[in-house]
Amino acid sequence: MNQVLLLLGSNKGDRLNFLNLALDRIDQISLKTPVVSHIYESEPWGFDSKSWFLNMAVSMQTELSPLDLLDKLMEIESDLGRKRDPEASGYESREIDIDIILFGEIILEGERLTIPHPRAYQRKFVLVPLNDIASDYIFPGSGKSMGELLKDCPDKSEVQLWC
Repeated sequence: MNQVLLLLGSNKGDRLNFLNLALDRIDQISLKTPVVSHIYESEPWGFDSKSWFLNMAVSMQTELSPLDLLDKLMEIESDLGRKRDPEASGYESREIDIDIILFGEIILEGERLTIPHPRAYQRKFVLVPLNDIASDYIFPGSGKSMGELLKDCPDKSEVQLWC
């Protein structure tokens, strides 16, 4: 059984409802009740949008492989209205985004999935909610805990407690 740390985000439509609907679906595929962070509001990272994101971290347990879990999470995104534009060259607003940040101690670099999530340690909107539920978790390859990574994070974007 693997502990998986996810980040959920929404900046389109009823953001809180999308987070809750995704969490309900994640609960159905998790072997144990997921542990969740507070919800944070953060400015968009890497693109311009008038709508800020709501983000939350989720810790779940699974026996699925990383790619099988990715398929399940992408199905949840699709069911909740996310449409991926294969022609898009960058980030865009979305109803729901579910990213696998860490998957046990696995380090994976593939076409469809990279674990740990690239650049996660550089983004406050990822580290702040993860710090709520996994502050002592050592980020693979860094030798640092989530708390240490957050303290050293160069990202100056705004992340504020929403609820």
